[in-house]
Amino acid sequence: MRILHAIRSDAFAGVESHVARLARAQLAAGDEVLVLGGDPDRMTDAAGPGVRTRPAATVTQVLATVRQWASHADVVHAHMTAAEIACATALVGVRTPLVVTRHFARDRGSNRVSAVAAAAAARRVDAQIAISHYVAEMIAGASVVIHPGVDSTTSTRTAQDRDRVVLVAQRLEPEKDTDVALRAFAASGIAADGWRLEVAGDGAERRRLTELADDLGIAEATCFLGHRSDVPALMERVGVLLAPCQIEGLGLTVLEAMAAALPVVAVGAGGHLETVGAVAGAALHPPGDADRAGELLRELAGHPERRDGYAAALQGVQRDRFTPAHQAQETAAVYRGVV
Repeated sequence: MRILHAIRSDAFAGVESHVARLARAQLAAGDEVLVLGGDPDRMTDAAGPGVRTRPAATVTQVLATVRQWASHADVVHAHMTAAEIACATALVGVRTPLVVTRHFARDRGSNRVSAVAAAAAARRVDAQIAISHYVAEMIAGASVVIHPGVDSTTSTRTAQDRDRVVLVAQRLEPEKDTDVALRAFAASGIAADGWRLEVAGDGAERRRLTELADDLGIAEATCFLGHRSDVPALMERVGVLLAPCQIEGLGLTVLEAMAAALPVVAVGAGGHLETVGAVAGAALHPPGDADRAGELLRELAGHPERRDGYAAALQGVQRDRFTPAHQAQETAAVYRGVV
């Protein structure tokens, strides 16, 4: 099948990584794939040889390129609102089906104008994919739930081989609840046993969070790493991942931690219920409950064998349910339904 993915972006974050992984898996399944958007160099590297890429930093670029290539594609697959609008506009009068993936648990459009344009574009959509049941329940219209996949690893590093570090890896924005992670680490008391907290990410909340670490008395045990492009490498050496964001559509970082056999303490909300929550006895805490999150951290920190067993169970779930090949197979079924 000839597939055209479109995302209006010149960056490379979670959604761009999602598109690259899916495109690479589709190529491996025998499809021809063209990806519009994302940082040109990083998208090309992530999608791999054989996947064609084109820049699409603006809606105009997406629209023009889709118009150029749509007649050569069996399906156009748009990601995020700006690309949906551009693709729907470009496909007026063209029979090529339009599939969209909804990555976030919110309505389309960031303002009234874009919301109106997105509503009009939605009428051109032939099928809608949601990355989780949580997202599907929060958005309008019927959706097929297809969980994203991440590459499985051969990591078998045990708790004894890992550093005594709790990792938080996310943007430092208010909706990410990073303050809950800091309060949980403070409440756990494990800094007294030599554990440290490392925060990978940057954003508007960094200064406030730095001050909060000082107020909580954990500043000496906390390191703000800033934006990092090597989070998977960090996951190979740290001891626990802390994921406090309660509105995560699914959680790519959590999936990568599961693949790396890294224990995860996560909020029992959003997409985490479908990833970490798939493991019996998962370390999930109520939204905003830093004290309970601290208790879970303390229990894992004090029992290396429990960390190893939990990590192995998480890795098993990732390998069974959350792989790019499985995602590509289910996406192909959606394509066949609209072609």
